[in-house]
Amino acid sequence: MESADGMRATRQGWGRLAVLLAATMLLAACGSSQVVRRVGDRGPVQVSQPRYGTTVTVRRGQTLYRIATDNGITARDLAAWNGIAPPYTIYPGQRLRLYPGGGARATGTAHAGAVRPRTGAPRPPATPAPAAAPPSSPFVWRWPVQGTLLARYVAGETTRQGIDIGAVAGTPVHAAADGVVVYSGSGLVGYGELIIVKHDEQWLSAYGHNRARLVNEGQLVKAGQQIAELGHSGAARDMLHFEIRYNGKPVDPLVYLPQR
Repeated sequence: MESADGMRATRQGWGRLAVLLAATMLLAACGSSQVVRRVGDRGPVQVSQPRYGTTVTVRRGQTLYRIATDNGITARDLAAWNGIAPPYTIYPGQRLRLYPGGGARATGTAHAGAVRPRTGAPRPPATPAPAAAPPSSPFVWRWPVQGTLLARYVAGETTRQGIDIGAVAGTPVHAAADGVVVYSGSGLVGYGELIIVKHDEQWLSAYGHNRARLVNEGQLVKAGQQIAELGHSGAARDMLHFEIRYNGKPVDPLVYLPQR
């Protein structure tokens, strides 16, 4: 397992991305064509202009903050509408919605707070929805590397969004399914030498901490094809960090990989 110093360094790396955004996200409720949120009790009002029915695809080098400001939306709203939690990492090829979920028009807590004086009492808390079943995948996934499972996916834990597989440096890393390479580089803090493969409009897989990357952006890869050599770039030991993402959100890879 990673040493305590290594884990702290990795968390610090992810934390640098979060400084672009506020730490707290406020969800929208139903109302007008603008999303209005007040920062603190006496702070300024921030207004988002949702673009209903419109999505954007993340390009290399873009940040959540830049996409939000380019489209007249606050970064907090854009993160909330797409279910993106700290450290607010986005990937090339990921599709982001520029409007609240379900297309409902929304306002922020300023409108919701005004409802209470008219009703005389706050509404009772909603009953939590049952946990959603994992999305069904159209792919037959393969293990990306042969090795020892070091760490498992933990839902909601920003440093455990995939699995870690330990092996000897130089062990071949394989594509887990057919796709196209949409990222090959070291620009995402905390992932070292990273490769991201887009499998379709909804599914991505990510391969981090490599010693060497053997494929370029735009290259088509087949399931089982070697794409990298395992290493420890950005990690305290030799291992592969592997993620599967559905609509930009991490899912548990062990749900999709064959049992072994």
